[in-house]
Amino acid sequence: MLYCREIIFNCFLIVPLDSNPYAIAFHTSSPELGLALSNFSETHRCQTWEMGRSLATHLHSYLAEFISPQTWQDFAFLAVAKGPGSFTGTRIGVVTARILAQQLSIPLFAISSLAAVAWSQTRQQTDPQPKAIALQMPAQRGHLFTAIYEITPTAAIPLLADTVLTPEQWEEALATCSSPYQLIQVPENLGSTVSSLLELGHLEWQQGKRPLSSEALPFYGQHPVDQ
Repeated sequence: MLYCREIIFNCFLIVPLDSNPYAIAFHTSSPELGLALSNFSETHRCQTWEMGRSLATHLHSYLAEFISPQTWQDFAFLAVAKGPGSFTGTRIGVVTARILAQQLSIPLFAISSLAAVAWSQTRQQTDPQPKAIALQMPAQRGHLFTAIYEITPTAAIPLLADTVLTPEQWEEALATCSSPYQLIQVPENLGSTVSSLLELGHLEWQQGKRPLSSEALPFYGQHPVDQ
């Protein structure tokens, strides 16, 4: 925690926000770092890097390089993946985002990694009807990270909130799902879904939501030392 705080204060000049409409999202919950930046009109950038265990060491330099020519004063809000996924990566991302949002005095949208995957599956489709996406991702000790989201034009609505289940419990949950669904096996690398994080955060921003940085909590599901 202290190391993340030192990274932010040593490498960024944090000043109050003006009214510029840019926003940035970062996804650190998998071995693949994803960054996305947009003003939701003519400017949009997205990039991924394979980071592995070097995330804590290099995140600050990637962020500083990626936002140029924009500056931190330009951002109206931040979005970050809150998990599930890598315990360490998720923690680093959420802590970094909270420090930035607090120092910039801007809202922070903590978005489910699974919701971002669900959104990325359907955002290119033109069918206006809501669609349910069931997602499963390997967790520790033979369990699964699971969720079911209904995708509408303006939101990813949890029909089954992110949770950890045994394969048997997950089969039971799917069997009782009242909506037709598409089952997705979530891949290991999730950085490429960072644009979906940014889009979901922007939808909440347009709805007038302004969450405080202190409200952004990681979803670990399992602690790495749990038995």
